[in-house]
Amino acid sequence: MELTDARKKIDEIDHTLIALFEERMRTSAEVAAYKQEHGLPVFDAKREREILTGISAKSEADFRSYTRALYSIIFELSKAYQSKLINKGNHLYRSIQDAIDATDKVFPKEAKIACQGIEGAYSQAACEKLFDVPDIEYYSSFEKVFNAIDSGFCEYGVLPVENSTAGSVNQVYDLMIKHNFYITRSVRIKVNHNLMAAEPVRLSELTEICSHEQAINQCAKFIKSLPGHIKITPVANTAVAAEMAAKSGRRDLGVLCSKSCADLYGLHCLQSGVQDEGNNYTRFICISKKLAIYPGADKTSLMLVTPHKPGALYQVLARFYALGINLIKLESRPLPERDFEFMFYFDVEASVYSPEFAQLICELDTLCDDFKYLGSYTQTM
Repeated sequence: MELTDARKKIDEIDHTLIALFEERMRTSAEVAAYKQEHGLPVFDAKREREILTGISAKSEADFRSYTRALYSIIFELSKAYQSKLINKGNHLYRSIQDAIDATDKVFPKEAKIACQGIEGAYSQAACEKLFDVPDIEYYSSFEKVFNAIDSGFCEYGVLPVENSTAGSVNQVYDLMIKHNFYITRSVRIKVNHNLMAAEPVRLSELTEICSHEQAINQCAKFIKSLPGHIKITPVANTAVAAEMAAKSGRRDLGVLCSKSCADLYGLHCLQSGVQDEGNNYTRFICISKKLAIYPGADKTSLMLVTPHKPGALYQVLARFYALGINLIKLESRPLPERDFEFMFYFDVEASVYSPEFAQLICELDTLCDDFKYLGSYTQTM
């Protein structure tokens, strides 16, 4: 058979498949109407297993796994369509709509903000990029930032969640599981690490370097290239490291921090731009105790726990695919006191005003053991 003949035959088969698929979806709408009338759930696990078992028995051995994969996708598309017809908005969706209506049309220019670190920290730069007049309260730990929001002492908190080079800030993700809050805005800050010291010493004189663990990871190649044996000491924050160097009186102590710390703490720059990658950014989130959704929100963060069984995460991912929603981040974190179970963190790209977003919000809690909506927001570059 010639290639053109084979392609023509495939086109004819596809034409038939499309017609049959549309007929199947229309029939699934009739099923949805029956389920709605009789108060039945969209997902029927027993029915799906029976169909897949029958399909496996009818398929040729060479095509059996492909056929099961095809029908798994068809099931997800069918459930998505049925849910769209049945679900007219759950409690969470109505809360989101109320927040959209109640939120001011302009993000506030000034507020009391909690962040981890001291003056000169990258968190300060994030606060100043988010707010025109930030009233910043500094805390010694990420946990205390969350506590400041929980208590109402600060209206907003600014926290780092990931770096383009070193990856996610796992401590913050673990605290997300523990605390209740909403993300109202996100911002990316260009990170430019510099090697500083209290005195203008030679690199060979250094015996110790202090900085935040993420900064150390981001400058691993540079640190490895330094002469002699260098002790590496992680501290709570890059600016904290700068303050330590200024107060220590030591000539042999170097720190990795921003250039703004040089003026703040009277340090000398031994070498600038020492991060491994020039395109180095850290993403910060701005959190609040109150759900607020500002105009233009096109990113949403979610946390969920899937049933502890094979294929559970696939069912969630297939629903994103069925709705045409772009998944831009997927992170897993172990759940405390639950062996081999994980909380999955999702960042999705979808307008909060789109019907696909509405459908996703109305469906996800039926697929998960636990589902937490973290907010919809825009990201400042």
